[in-house]
Amino acid sequence: MANDGVDKRGDARTEPGLTSRSVAVVGGGWAGCAAAVELARAGYKVTLFEAARTLGGRARRVDTDRAHLDNGQHILLGAYSETLRLMKLTGVDRDQTLLSLPLQMRYPPGSGGMDFVAPRLPAPLHLALALLRAKGLRRDDKLSLARFSTTARWMGWRLHTDCSVSELLQRFDQTPRLIQLMWRPLCLAALNTPPERASAQIFLNVLRDSLGARRSASDMLLPRADLSALLPEAAGAFVEAHGGSVRGGAKVQAIRPIENRLWQLEVSGAAVGGQWSTYFSGVVLATGASQAATLLHDMPGADTSALCRQLTAFEPEAITTCYLQYDRATRLGLPFYALLDDPHNYQWGQFVFDRGQLDEAQAGLLAVVVSASGEAAGQSQDLLAEAVAVQLAAVFQRPELGRPEWFKVITEKRATYACTPGLVRPGNASGLAGLAIAGDYTAGDYPATLESAVRSGVAAAGVLGRTTI
Repeated sequence: MANDGVDKRGDARTEPGLTSRSVAVVGGGWAGCAAAVELARAGYKVTLFEAARTLGGRARRVDTDRAHLDNGQHILLGAYSETLRLMKLTGVDRDQTLLSLPLQMRYPPGSGGMDFVAPRLPAPLHLALALLRAKGLRRDDKLSLARFSTTARWMGWRLHTDCSVSELLQRFDQTPRLIQLMWRPLCLAALNTPPERASAQIFLNVLRDSLGARRSASDMLLPRADLSALLPEAAGAFVEAHGGSVRGGAKVQAIRPIENRLWQLEVSGAAVGGQWSTYFSGVVLATGASQAATLLHDMPGADTSALCRQLTAFEPEAITTCYLQYDRATRLGLPFYALLDDPHNYQWGQFVFDRGQLDEAQAGLLAVVVSASGEAAGQSQDLLAEAVAVQLAAVFQRPELGRPEWFKVITEKRATYACTPGLVRPGNASGLAGLAIAGDYTAGDYPATLESAVRSGVAAAGVLGRTTI
């Protein structure tokens, strides 16, 4: 067994493998992987614990009975500076793993949507020209969008008091058609929260760093590789290359502060031979919010009640991805399209991705995303997949899309939290020396995105570096 800790019969104070530079990261999602990389880079000996066998948390590869799939389809943005930095640091080739597309909102021709594509020109000229050329928008829609952009810039993308996205759009006199075709799908994609319940300030933060920044910041980056290979597995390899270890299938059951500013972890799982007690000089707790609250509850010698209340206050939001496999020759005109959803008529799909245009091994595979999918996920998988296939056949006017060879519906029930106005999120500092918190739910400018998780992990590593011996 690696000497990154000791068993219950050992002495933590004399164990040669335990130093002030030995730290644990609990949780192998994107936040935990980011924290582990930053700590390893800073010279710490890192042990990364993950209860599942695959790194990535709520954005990972899953092995199904049909194929290797992701537990959700994601779009990254050029504004995701920390994610792109860590990908480069860990040796992930951006050009090989991401397809870069200009900012766009394109609906299938003849489906009643619009066609908005930003040319690769300097900002803000790219948006002005995209708006001028946009099809499917009337003059008042275009003026409405231009007014929103101008006013938001003048305001510095800040609100004195947070409100819902719907209220913000009403204040800015946005047209019903523009809300339906542009703002609502953007809000769902970015915040995974319906506009009537979503935070306008967080939405403005996302727009500020994409639409309101340099042109490349608004680029849409579609993963060619599976989500675990996109960063988490490279992060694990980086940790091991820097003298650390990755323990998959190892669930941390308890975390306790002990004498000499050490932390005791109780770990279980086949990867550690059943039950295991181990010690570290610092810990980054990078699990989901509810799991973090469970581990912090009634921690001996520490008052964590206020922090636990924050962690248990989040309302989960689901995301459902419906994978439909067709003949390998099946192909859409673009790598992805927006869809007009109408849940009252069982048209659940909001975006469809042609996975074959991202990875040739997945030719003929379409991924249809339903954000804030609580109602859709309540349907039986057979009925939901059938409804999605019928929706595709109708909007693309291609009857064969109504008859997939097979389907797989994956719902991540706690994909994100509801990003509501004025939501108070905990900081990375736990209030306990040597213990930091990381996750897309910690305080920050962004909603629960991959970039938010990565930024939180980086920040937590910094906190731990300042509070360990």
